[in-house]
Formats: sequence, C-alpha cells, structure tokens
Amino acid sequence: MSTTWLKSSYSTNGGECVEVALDRPVLIRDTKDREGGILTASTPAWRELLSKLR
Repeated sequence: MSTTWLKSSYSTNGGECVEVALDRPVLIRDTKDREGGILTASTPAWRELLSKLR
C-alpha cells in the first residue's frame, strides 16, 4: 500500500515545512529531506498537538 503525504496549503516554496501521512500511526517528515527519518505519532497524540497549535 502506498502512503499519501500531505503538505499544508499554507506552505510556500521556501522548503521550511513538514509533510504528514494520516495513517495509523501518523507519519511526519521534513519536506527538504524526504529520504531522511520519519517521526511517528499516535492519532490521539497528533490530535492533541494540533489542538495546542490552533
């Protein structure tokens, strides 16, 4: 199964953003280094982070 990566519509071409894949667990990677490491977070942890950022 292929992973679908999403980038925020607020991102510009400056390259300073992250991409997420809303799989279980949620996957997070640096747009500039797509071959680098991937951070994983549980769905509840991801939702909590987003609620704190809003």
